[in-house]
Amino acid sequence: MAVEAGTAARSARHDGLVIGLITLGHFFAHFYIIALPPLFPVLAAALGVGYTELGVALAALNLLTALTQTPIGVLVDRYGPAAILIAGQIAFAVAIAGIGLFPDYRALLLFAALAGLGNAVYHPADYAILNARVSEARMGRAFSLHTFGGYAGFAAAPPVLVALDALWGWRAALVITGTAGLLVAAAMVAARRHLHVDPHPATRRRGALRADLGLFLSRPVLLAFLFITFYATSHLGFNNFTTAFLERLYGFDLASANTPLTAFLVMGALGVLAGGFIADHVRRHDLVVAGCLLLAATVALVVAEVALGVMALTLLFALAGFATGVVAPSRDMIVRAITPPGAMGKVFGFVTTGFNVAGLVGPPVYGLVLDLGLPQLVMWIAAALALATLPTVLSARAAGRPAVESGRGA
Repeated sequence: MAVEAGTAARSARHDGLVIGLITLGHFFAHFYIIALPPLFPVLAAALGVGYTELGVALAALNLLTALTQTPIGVLVDRYGPAAILIAGQIAFAVAIAGIGLFPDYRALLLFAALAGLGNAVYHPADYAILNARVSEARMGRAFSLHTFGGYAGFAAAPPVLVALDALWGWRAALVITGTAGLLVAAAMVAARRHLHVDPHPATRRRGALRADLGLFLSRPVLLAFLFITFYATSHLGFNNFTTAFLERLYGFDLASANTPLTAFLVMGALGVLAGGFIADHVRRHDLVVAGCLLLAATVALVVAEVALGVMALTLLFALAGFATGVVAPSRDMIVRAITPPGAMGKVFGFVTTGFNVAGLVGPPVYGLVLDLGLPQLVMWIAAALALATLPTVLSARAAGRPAVESGRGA
């Protein structure tokens, strides 16, 4: 009994260390993604450029991530995720610090591209490590804390960067935050044996690249890609355009319009944490996802078509935020369930490119309907995309089961 208790304690400590390091890295990834926008006014003045040029730099970051995330996922499975994750952490941190050290627009573009390459490692490497190194009983919570770390990074970046800029200027702010990321990379190096994952033998076999292409084009993986793309684009409507929607449709001032959005974001983060416990205690993750997104779609339609006050809107957006947050860990468990052995990096790398597709396609569409004077369509589109996830997520689970069982038997 004492031996079993000691083993369980060591397992819990190991899981905690792995989850903590991966979550901390993911925190900084999201922190860095949103590090520049709060500084845009001072960056524009310091570099002598407009907001269009700064937007091009952000587009370069996202484009490099979208183009390289799947190939990096292949490398993660073939050579192991630990060294690739550490290299990505270093690249992203160096890129952010470099923007502060070299205040020139051409340097900004170069470092934005390096940041995009660094950002591309997190999803394939993080999920490969969590899947291999965390106990099965804690997997849902591991995924939820990983996602929560990203939420926290987004939330922390604006106030931290603005405060550092006020104290020491924008260049010091970026150098300090980049240096903090390098310290995280150093911690990963010190604990690399806990992050080590042996490559699966199948990744070194002849014809592995052809098999990878077949995997990407397989029905369950394509369905998972569509699921994440639809989910992310729907969530983007809530996350990025709620304030504009409420200003245009309800005539709210900025403070009133931001109150429901704040409720959505806060409850979304809490929903992610709750979703981890749910994911560890249910088998039908697809039904959890479907139910939560059906609820979010219903909220979107109600707020688009029914005249409500600030309090009622805040409660409804809080409900939608919690529901979409609960989705995240079960979403990851679904992708894990359809992934054959040795393919965790490449599958997560490929399907999570859907987030980049959403980021490229969603904002122009939502912006267009607002410019056309049709703010209701913001929530109608978000609702339609949430509903579009239902057949993809339910079909992905059904299609993936036999494929994964076949792969595990090979």
